[in-house]
Amino acid sequence: MHSRWPPYLFLAPALAGLILFRLVPIIIAATGSFAGTSLTGEISFVGVENYHYLFTDPEFWQSLRITLFFNMIINPLQLAVAFLLALLVFKPLPGIWLFRTILVLPMAVSTGISAVLFGLFLDGNLGPVNGLLEWLGIGAQAFHRSREQALYTLIGIATWKGAGYWMLFLLAGLYSLPQTVYEAASVDGATPWQKFRFVTLPMMRKPIAFVLVADTAINFLFFAPVYILTSGGPQGSTSVLMFEAYRAAFTFSDTGRALAISTILLAIVGLIVAIEFRLLRSPGEIR
Repeated sequence: MHSRWPPYLFLAPALAGLILFRLVPIIIAATGSFAGTSLTGEISFVGVENYHYLFTDPEFWQSLRITLFFNMIINPLQLAVAFLLALLVFKPLPGIWLFRTILVLPMAVSTGISAVLFGLFLDGNLGPVNGLLEWLGIGAQAFHRSREQALYTLIGIATWKGAGYWMLFLLAGLYSLPQTVYEAASVDGATPWQKFRFVTLPMMRKPIAFVLVADTAINFLFFAPVYILTSGGPQGSTSVLMFEAYRAAFTFSDTGRALAISTILLAIVGLIVAIEFRLLRSPGEIR
């Protein structure tokens, strides 16, 4: 008789890491959000005071609106760009390996270094991007130094950094699709668009769902470019919730409020991810 324990023993290290590095920090953050720190550094239980402060703070609501707007644009944008790139490099054309390499190169650059490089490229005085725009007659742009353009500039930076990464997952999904279905569609006289609409998209539902959910979770934690390039400005136009949590903890030394923001952010991500899973669920799956 075979023992039922070996599978659990193999899973134990991964489960231990998940509990220690994921679940425990979440519990600490949730419980710490009900605590407050005095000027002398003493920690005391304050109940829902941190949440009451946040819900009556106009800056928190502005930061929440900016975070939701940022993610409402960047998540479908990154998914669309990554899917388009995956379709472009899917065919084994001559030299396609070079194109694939170029697309995944941003993965090799850390987010912080990417932000520094884009800060140099988009500089209003010495940046090559504005130099090119001047040469084209468009005129120099303020980019991350403009209240109207800063958030969209960060969206562009994040898309450049992440699209190639998500492309790999979608490309793997495309390679897993059975070619016999496409052959049958060709026999039935389906056009390329019909193959994409009625064959590729339905069978790519699960890879698309995975990318969208993982992308959403990462983009709600978007922080480094905000910290390096804009510091939440100009005029609070890029002050996402993660930056507000950092500011509360390390500028105002209010750990309880920072943990309350993090807990709210976690709840929002969980809710949106649950909605995305439900919307992208296959028709035959149990509701």
